[in-house]
Amino acid sequence: MRTGADYIASLSDDRSIYVDGERVADVATHPAYRGVVRTVASLFDHAADPANGMQFEAGDIPGPLNRVFMIPRSREDLAARREAITAWAELTHGWVGRSPDHVGGFLAGFAGFPEFFDRDGRDFSQNVTDFYRRLVTENLYVSYVIIPPQIDRSATPSSLEDEFPQVGVAEEREDGIVIRGAQMLGTASAISDYIFVSCIKPLAESDERYAVSFVVPTASKGLKLLSRRPYAVDLPSEFDYPLSSRFDESDALVTFEDVFVPWSDVFVYRDVGGTMGQWFATAAHVLGNSQAQIRLVAKIKFLISLARKIAAVNGIDRIPSVVEKLGELASLAAVVEGMTVAAEAECVIDANGVARPNPRYLYGVMGLQAELYPRCLSILRELSGAGMIQLPATFRDVSAPETAQLVQRYICSPGVDAEERIKLFKLAWDAVGSEFAGRHHQYEMFYAGAPFVSKGYAYRNYGYDEVVEDLDRFLRSYGAPVSTAPAS
Repeated sequence: MRTGADYIASLSDDRSIYVDGERVADVATHPAYRGVVRTVASLFDHAADPANGMQFEAGDIPGPLNRVFMIPRSREDLAARREAITAWAELTHGWVGRSPDHVGGFLAGFAGFPEFFDRDGRDFSQNVTDFYRRLVTENLYVSYVIIPPQIDRSATPSSLEDEFPQVGVAEEREDGIVIRGAQMLGTASAISDYIFVSCIKPLAESDERYAVSFVVPTASKGLKLLSRRPYAVDLPSEFDYPLSSRFDESDALVTFEDVFVPWSDVFVYRDVGGTMGQWFATAAHVLGNSQAQIRLVAKIKFLISLARKIAAVNGIDRIPSVVEKLGELASLAAVVEGMTVAAEAECVIDANGVARPNPRYLYGVMGLQAELYPRCLSILRELSGAGMIQLPATFRDVSAPETAQLVQRYICSPGVDAEERIKLFKLAWDAVGSEFAGRHHQYEMFYAGAPFVSKGYAYRNYGYDEVVEDLDRFLRSYGAPVSTAPAS
């Protein structure tokens, strides 16, 4: 299987990544990316070691293969997939939101129903199958951009003055298509092998030019990525910013300046119904989002462990009001984990033989994500108090002759020396207060789109007909009594 060294070597492909107005010469060593590149490399190394139990065989596809990319066919498959995804999530403590298994889940969903992509005289089903085989045999890292730039949310792309306000077809050729425009939000795209490009935002019938799905190598000619400000640059040390330095996967505006895509890499072409249907007619949306919730379980466990540790270090963990807050965190963590396991346990085997996590529970917890995550942060802040603010500027204050004695005397706790206390509270700050933390707060709040979108998924997939029918039966079981009072 692909190793971390293989992955790092693959990044030297002359991709066009821009940070602060300058093109990145080497993604693997650039300060903005080297930390997260090492992190991703460790994921591939972990999967490549048979002792870690992340490998499986798929019969007709030469193996061993990475279990995170499997097409689940049973509840047992979903459990094995969850264990593999959890293994990766625990290595990053949930802080890498777009690790290779995320988009890999969507692609597995596509490949579980390739016939869907044979539409209106255009058959791209083999393309979907072939790329999935590449995904699992080469252990590819695929990111995605599926949201148009926020130019005018009130208008359809075809009604805007700019001909290409988002990714669209500029030219159709015998051997493929030419793509122009831009798409967001390219999380981890700068460090991925391929980018899956499509649109999850509803399109009008007049928008067929933009109704496409395809994969493209990150190093494609004409493809440029404009990164947001990286949070891993100019940090004093990992001690001061342990999360920012390791897990900043970066986000980028991905621009297409007449990028050629061969027909073999096209999944949907000028098909509004196909562009939307690919997410939900197949198992793509539930498999990709179940990965995200499994990852979120690891992340929330990490946050509540920080809260528990800080309460103990501060000597407040037996105060009833603090126990109440820790209990609330425990409840929030259990809700996310319990709903994720319930979605798996109550899975549905669809007509194509794919085991789909139950959407009632999957979308139910997604609908609360924008509230659960900020609440965890709020409680962690409350338990930390000023401890996250009154910290030395950098690690140098811990050892500098002029400051070390003062730090050791005044920034400590019973049984915990200054260095360990500072280390803990700097980690907490990087989780809730740094620029990296602020980005993650925003990311989790809008992971599934605006809150009304994620709650819409929960509404449509809960099964309201079932509970309303039960209510109607109850209402039919009684009525107003016949009055026997004499007429006046």
